[in-house]
Amino acid sequence: KAYHSSVTRSYGEMTIGLLVTAAVAIVTQMTGLYIAFIAKTGIIGVFAPLVIEIVLAIALGARITKMKTSTARVMFYVYAALMGFTLSSIFMVYDLGSIGVALGVTATFFFALTMFGMTTKFDMLKAGPILMIGLIVLIISQIVLAFVQVDGMTKIVCAIGLILFAGMAIYDAQSTRALLTEYEAQGPEMVKKISILCALNLYLDFVNMFLYILQLLGNRD
Repeated sequence: KAYHSSVTRSYGEMTIGLLVTAAVAIVTQMTGLYIAFIAKTGIIGVFAPLVIEIVLAIALGARITKMKTSTARVMFYVYAALMGFTLSSIFMVYDLGSIGVALGVTATFFFALTMFGMTTKFDMLKAGPILMIGLIVLIISQIVLAFVQVDGMTKIVCAIGLILFAGMAIYDAQSTRALLTEYEAQGPEMVKKISILCALNLYLDFVNMFLYILQLLGNRD
């Protein structure tokens, strides 16, 4: 019973994180805040939010057991808000219909994958190192593609990215189950903290899958 409520809490936190991201993205787009920010700060403004997001994610991962639950939650929501701020730029590239379709496809896909992860006997956690290597290769290839344009390569990288994060979604669903079971004995407060960390992992899988699906299906404005 307690285990089920902590898994539900993880997904609840993830959903709130996604809603924060969506709300911030819409407000940023409507007010033109991101464009104004980039105009003022230039290239630094492009990378500064990303650097802060990476620092927040690393800090949450490393310090989660030592920090207060409220601190962890605030850090996660700040992360989600920053993500929304930078993601507001998709409104300049894609039409609203494409964004809506991509969101719907992602939600369906994500739900199916995590349900599979929770119910299957197949142990995805063993694939952790392979997924990690895949992620590093993906990041490097995207950096290369940012500088060197190869026809059709972007779609291939997006397809690979989508498959990789589909694997990550199953992995993180099982990892959520394993972590919550592992820390259950340390009391409800610890379980709350761990569920926020699990929520961040699931949130990142969702956002990345959404971006790859949007690039594959989206109509550019």
